[in-house]
Amino acid sequence: MLNSKCQKFGEYNKDDPNTFRLSENFSLYPQHMLMREDLTQSLIMIQPILYSYSFNGPPEPVLLDTSSIQPDRILLMDTFFQILIFHGETIAQWRSLKYQDMAEYENFRQLLQAPVDDAQEILQTRFPMPRYIDTEQGGSQARFLLSKVNPSQTHNNMYSYGGDGGAPVLTDDVSLQVFMDHLKKLAVSSTA
Repeated sequence: MLNSKCQKFGEYNKDDPNTFRLSENFSLYPQHMLMREDLTQSLIMIQPILYSYSFNGPPEPVLLDTSSIQPDRILLMDTFFQILIFHGETIAQWRSLKYQDMAEYENFRQLLQAPVDDAQEILQTRFPMPRYIDTEQGGSQARFLLSKVNPSQTHNNMYSYGGDGGAPVLTDDVSLQVFMDHLKKLAVSSTA
């Protein structure tokens, strides 16, 4: 269905994916599905929000991508129906060693508390109340985060990136970039 919509409403030269463009008006297409929700809540349902908490400064929005999963970060994901706090590998180890209970690690205790406070504020103001999930790298409930992130790094390509590309996701799904490239190629194909 998406392919036929792209063929019908896209502007392109046959067999040239680099020329594919959608009209600005096409962005209005999904709005009939969400007319009863307010804008902010609708956008969160469509694309969850992901915030990163680290020692490097205040919380900041990050891409909903595997590259955002870092060992020294805490992530807060809001999908409207779920509020998830995800502790990176290093943070999870420090938490299990109870560093937050030691006076000399007060800044770590504050770092752990910041996403919890933000999550509680969302939980108190949203109706219906979202499910609250607290997990860590390798935890069984980490699947809720891993199912939402763009799999730019998977077990199939993790060695081609080098550096700190984030945590790989065990999936056969393709990344958004690969999907978009293939969609453009199909939409402009003269055999379609």
